[in-house]
Amino acid sequence: MQDDTILSSEFSSSPELVEKLYQYGITKKYHAGDIILDENASIRSIPIVMKGMLKVIRTEEDGREILLYYIKSGESCIMSFLGGMHNEKSIVKAEIEEDAEILFLPVDKVSLFIKEYPEWLDYIFRLYHKRFEELLDIINAIAFKKVDERLLNLLHKKSGITGSQTIHTTHEQLANELGTARVVVSRLLKQLEEDGKLKLGRNKITILKTFSS
Repeated sequence: MQDDTILSSEFSSSPELVEKLYQYGITKKYHAGDIILDENASIRSIPIVMKGMLKVIRTEEDGREILLYYIKSGESCIMSFLGGMHNEKSIVKAEIEEDAEILFLPVDKVSLFIKEYPEWLDYIFRLYHKRFEELLDIINAIAFKKVDERLLNLLHKKSGITGSQTIHTTHEQLANELGTARVVVSRLLKQLEEDGKLKLGRNKITILKTFSS
């Protein structure tokens, strides 16, 4: 028996839609660091996160990457929705942040469900609204905030999402997500450690109780 708690919660008013999602979708498991969608790849299915978490990244022409948003359990990627429905190549990369279980729904079923299930269309609009706000936050941060403040906000976000004071990541990964150089992140983290706000370890950062943005 499949664990349909997440989908049942998202589409509580339409058990039939939940059944259809499982009927046509394919579930796969991934480990942290796996890439489930790369830039310029064809979008043949839409990922719905059942367990774990993934992050959506955009790569600039100079090779720098920047984190756009996280996709948590019960959510999907609006970029995949839009690109898949218009038969376009992906303009983002989706990478597993935490070990995850993903349900992939074929693109043709996405359009079909929009016509048949109002709950599905509402789900897409809610995701679009949330991602739009997150992208506005990214633009605002890049335009008006210093790197140290953006780093603090990113650490807060990671801690809040995982529910843990210890964040498993590298300086390189944080730099990529912020769209800056690793040496800059390393210097800022070292300063925060000296200030007693966090403790650095091998591929992990522990936020101390005194830590605040």
